[in-house]
Amino acid sequence: MRVLVVEDDESIAHGLALALRQDDWAVDVAPTLKAAWASLCAEPIDIVLLDLGLPDGDGADLLARLRRAPPGALPDAATPVLIMTARDQVASRIEGLDMGADDYLTKPFDAGELAARMRALRRRFTGRAQARLRWGEIEIDPAAHTVARNGQNVDISAREFSVLMALMEARPRVLSRQQIEASLYNWDRLVESNAVEVHIHRLRKKLGEGVIRTLRGVGYFVPVEPAP
Repeated sequence: MRVLVVEDDESIAHGLALALRQDDWAVDVAPTLKAAWASLCAEPIDIVLLDLGLPDGDGADLLARLRRAPPGALPDAATPVLIMTARDQVASRIEGLDMGADDYLTKPFDAGELAARMRALRRRFTGRAQARLRWGEIEIDPAAHTVARNGQNVDISAREFSVLMALMEARPRVLSRQQIEASLYNWDRLVESNAVEVHIHRLRKKLGEGVIRTLRGVGYFVPVEPAP
């Protein structure tokens, strides 16, 4: 999953990026409104963590612009946004939520609470109420980053877990290789040409061939339900 951190304080941005990458998020940092908008227009973003006080304006302006974006193109107007700011007045929180923010967290905050709020945002955005994802005999725990099959834990890598989560949350939509790559890597990292294919091959070996299907020439998908 890809998160955009819009934060001009270098130390805060660095600490957030480090913690989120350890939690298997692909993280990109934008220190200004201009850079943040360019990032939103370049690739699909799963969550935006938005500071309000930025060098070239107020983060609220970016939020308002995002919510006005036309449907069917980038940026996606429905992208979940969590405001993170030192403005702790109730009026500020009300204003931020009324402008279209999905959540509001006052600095300083605990990294564990931020991670839990981000998972909750992803659940709401993808329309599921349960914290764990279930597909047939497979159960995924996003908080613990574990996968079980028939009640037995399956040993998968962080990248394999990210690929599986992207496909499970998108089901039954087809994701192209480029879309899966975008959820895995930061823009400043070189992506191996066959990385997605390798991860999917390994997942099929560990979870079964029927979990991830190929739509030739288009991409990969997980069916809504397992085949009977």
